[in-house]
Amino acid sequence: MSISTPVGTPYAERATSLVARADQDRWGSVGPSLYETARVLSAAPWLPGEPRRITYLLEQQAPDGSWGEGPLPYRLLPTLSAVEAALAVLRRGTTSAEVTGRLTAAANTGLGVLRALPPVCPWPDTAAAEILVPSLVAKINEKLDSLTTGENTPDPGGPRLPDPGGPRLPDPGGPRLPDPGGPRLPVPGGFHAWAPARVARRYAPAGSLPVKFHHTFEGIDSYIPPSLVPDTEGLLGSSPAATAARATRQPATTAQAITDLTAVAQRYGGLFPEAAPLRVVERLWVAAALARAHLPAAALPTVRGWAEEIYDPQGVRGAPGLMTDADDTAMAVLVASLVGLPYDPAPLDLFHNGSHYDCYIGEDTGSVTANAHALQALVSHLRHRPTAEHTHGPRAAKLCDWLIGRQQPEGHWSDKWHASPYYATARSVTALTQYGGHHASRAARSAAAWTTDTQRADGSWGVWGGTAEETAYAVKILLNATTPTPRRTRALHLAETYLHTTSHPGHQHPALWHDKTLYAPTAVIEAEVLTAQEMLRAHRAAACTQADAERTDA
Repeated sequence: MSISTPVGTPYAERATSLVARADQDRWGSVGPSLYETARVLSAAPWLPGEPRRITYLLEQQAPDGSWGEGPLPYRLLPTLSAVEAALAVLRRGTTSAEVTGRLTAAANTGLGVLRALPPVCPWPDTAAAEILVPSLVAKINEKLDSLTTGENTPDPGGPRLPDPGGPRLPDPGGPRLPDPGGPRLPVPGGFHAWAPARVARRYAPAGSLPVKFHHTFEGIDSYIPPSLVPDTEGLLGSSPAATAARATRQPATTAQAITDLTAVAQRYGGLFPEAAPLRVVERLWVAAALARAHLPAAALPTVRGWAEEIYDPQGVRGAPGLMTDADDTAMAVLVASLVGLPYDPAPLDLFHNGSHYDCYIGEDTGSVTANAHALQALVSHLRHRPTAEHTHGPRAAKLCDWLIGRQQPEGHWSDKWHASPYYATARSVTALTQYGGHHASRAARSAAAWTTDTQRADGSWGVWGGTAEETAYAVKILLNATTPTPRRTRALHLAETYLHTTSHPGHQHPALWHDKTLYAPTAVIEAEVLTAQEMLRAHRAAACTQADAERTDA
C-alpha cells in the first residue's frame, strides 16, 4: 500500500476528485430509503413536505405490488413500511380524492403481496428485522381493524388527526378501501409477534433503553413505557424514522424533531436515508479503498485530516447517536496507519471477546468483515511498529484463525453488513494475505478458485446479477490470492473490459449494503471500482514489463 502517485495516470485525478467530493459532502452519498421515508410519512404528519413523500411512495411501488430493492426477502420490510404508511395517510383523511384512490390501490396490492408470502423464507440478516417486521405487522393490523369499525383515530401517543368533520375517506362509490374483511396480516415465518414487547419487558426495570435500540426505535415505540423513551439531542440513533417515532411518544420533542428532520429533508429532496449523516463511514471506507492501489499525494492531506478527526481512544461510531463499534474503530486505526499517524489499536480492546471482536457491546451475531478490518488494522500497525508485536501479535494470530474458521466450504465468506459474498470474501482475503502464513494462503487460494468459478459470461460477478461493485471485489480477490495462470489472466481481462464498459459518470449502483434495508454508499462503491481498475492497469503494465524482460533475456 503506497501513498505515492504515479505520474501521468488518470487514476490520481479521479481519486483526488473523489476524496474532495467526500470531504465537501457533510451528509454522505447514500440515497433516500423507501423504508425510512415511509416511516416518517406515517409518524410525522406535522412535518412539512408530506405531499413529496406520498408521491415518492406511490412512484416506488414495483409492478408486482411490492416496494424495495433486491429479491423478495429483502422487499419484505420496505413493503410493510409502505403499506403501513399508506394506511396511516388514508386514515388521516387529508388527501385529495385522486391521491386517496392511488394510495388505496397501492395499499391493496401491497397487502396482496404480503398475504401471499411463503410461510418459510430465508430472510436476510438486516438491522433489527426481528423487531421491525412484527412491529409493522401489528401496526398494519391495527389500522385495518380501525377501517372495519370506521374509526379515524391516531395511534396511541401519536398526534391528533383531523376532525371527523374535515376531509374523509372516499364514499362507497369511490376507490375500494383496503379490505378490512380479509385475513389479518400474519407475522411471517421466522419472526415472532412478541419480540418488540420482550424488549420493553427486559429493560423497563432498568429505566433506560440501551443505545443499540436507538437506531431502530420505531420498532419498539408502541411497546415501551415513557421511562424508556430516549432523551438525546439530534436525530435519535442517526435515524429519521426513530426520531419521528420518538416525537409521537414525547410531543415535547416535536419542535426539535422538525428542525432536525427538515435539515435532512433539505439534503434529500424531502426524503430520508436510514442514517444521517454517514460521513464517517464514507470517509474511512473511501480512504481505505483508495490506499489499496495508492493514495494520491494531492489527497493525502485531506485523508490525514479525516484520520485525525475520526480516531477516538474511546472507540469510533459510524454516525452521531450510534454506538461505538469495532468496524468503524478498526477502519479508523487502519486509515491512520496508512497515512503515517502513530495511533494505537488499543480502542479495539473495548470489543475483544477472547477470540475475535464483537461489532458492539451486546451484539447478537458476529461480523466477518469487521474482524477482517481489525486484522488489517493490526497488521498495518505492526508493520509500522514492530516493537508492538508482543502486544498485538498474539491477538492478530487468533483473529486469523477465527476468520479462516468462518470460511464456507465452497471457499467464500458471507457477512451481515452486505448482501454479496464477494464483499466479505474480498475483505477476508485482503486481511489474510496481508497477515501471511500457510493456512492464510491456502484459504485465500480456495477463495480465488471459488471466485474464478463464479464469474459470469460477460466478465462480471454478482450475487443477483453482474455489478461493477462486486466485480471490483472479485478482481481484488484474484489479484491478492493467486499466482498467474491462463485462466486467471483471462478472468481478469474480461473483468477489466466489463468495468471499462459499465463504469461511467452517473452509473447507478444497485443497493447491496445492509442497514434496516439495502442501501448503496455511492462514494465508497466508486472508490472500490476505481481502485480495482487501477490495480488491473498496474497488473497489466507489470505483466508487459516482465514479458519484455523475458524476450530480452531470450
